[in-house]
Amino acid sequence: MIMKKRACGILLTLIMIPGLAGCTTGKPEPEQTVQEGFKPSLDTSVSGHIDVYGGYDNFEALEAEFDRFNAYYPNVEMTYTKIDDYNNMIGTILNGNDAPDIYVNYSWMYGREQYQASIDHAEDLSDPALGIDLNCLRSNIILNTEDGKLPMVPVFSNTYGMLVNNSLFEKEGLSVPTNYQELVAVCDAFREKGYASPVMGFSNEETTSLFTLAIYPYFCDTVADDAEAVGKLNALDPSAGEYMRPALEKITQFINDGCVNLDVCAEIENNYDAVILRFFEGDVPMMAGSGDTVSGTAKRESRSEAFTANPFKYSFVPIPMSDDGANFLDMPNLQFSVNKDSADLNMANEFMRFLVTSEEFNNMAQIKGLMSPTKDLSFNSMYAAFESVPESRILSPEEFGLADDAVKELRQAVYGVATGAMTIDEAVAAYGTLAQ
Repeated sequence: MIMKKRACGILLTLIMIPGLAGCTTGKPEPEQTVQEGFKPSLDTSVSGHIDVYGGYDNFEALEAEFDRFNAYYPNVEMTYTKIDDYNNMIGTILNGNDAPDIYVNYSWMYGREQYQASIDHAEDLSDPALGIDLNCLRSNIILNTEDGKLPMVPVFSNTYGMLVNNSLFEKEGLSVPTNYQELVAVCDAFREKGYASPVMGFSNEETTSLFTLAIYPYFCDTVADDAEAVGKLNALDPSAGEYMRPALEKITQFINDGCVNLDVCAEIENNYDAVILRFFEGDVPMMAGSGDTVSGTAKRESRSEAFTANPFKYSFVPIPMSDDGANFLDMPNLQFSVNKDSADLNMANEFMRFLVTSEEFNNMAQIKGLMSPTKDLSFNSMYAAFESVPESRILSPEEFGLADDAVKELRQAVYGVATGAMTIDEAVAAYGTLAQ
């Protein structure tokens, strides 16, 4: 099924026809400001239509950018189209007659035969002739293919960390931990004050469990500078299981040190809505999550009776699993590609030239609640702690090349060890078969 949402530009006429839905009611009027430094390169009176395809049910952040772009090109109609089962459908759509001008892409699709169309149809956005200024982006989350092309640019980025109840820390006279020793000490202090599980998170399934959220940045730190290790991990070489051992030992230590009470965590029903609402009860010092989790907090504040009655300050920080300090795992969350066969390729590229700036990406990140892919993170206090992580501790699988299949193996191993389903030795020996 395809659902379409047509953006409300101030100079566009909203048309309701089957398959199209209007703007969300109650949405604040978008700012019709112009971007400092952006100068249109095309005739601003030209008419056109740009369709963007993605998997989000709604994409208010992008629709706000449509409106801002219409301040320059008022006669260009911009439409966002939601595709059900997006990952499996986008290739078929790109090869059909109803292909988009711009589409959501993911770097993990690169190198996988079933998603090859998403790469084959992508324009090389690094082409200097396009005039897209990529300097605003953090280079470590930009995917360049083996032939040096750039098929997609990150629109949002993601990371793993924990929501911190800053008001609770202030109340108990404690400081947010910055390394593992401090984390254990803080957890000890919270337990002594009656908090059953100083760190909480979703633990009922392997996917994005609190164990992965806590240990994946640490694991990346142990292999990022070892090309041989990464190569063996990606090849699912059984001997590569040994590279997981330090991370498996660390997650075991994390549990044995009393940082997390698994019985309490088991009460959380899912890794998104339930995680957020449980955190808003106000008695959870630290809740493991991702940038996706953070993006859902603002809309759920009013849904929580506990938070409405007793609001508190909170932020998102890296989980300090290393003795040397926390790691910032920097990953693209969602990327845009331009269909090189677009019927209005010049205007699609013009929109991308407009969009790929610190100003526009930061605007989108603020609306969506996700981390911006730009070099400047200071504009959003929610993610301010990641701004202070030293460059040497910023890690990106995009940069050192860890493949998705290897990550799946680690997730299964960590989950099995943390829940007691297997020993560390069993998990190490089973590498290459765990996710099958």
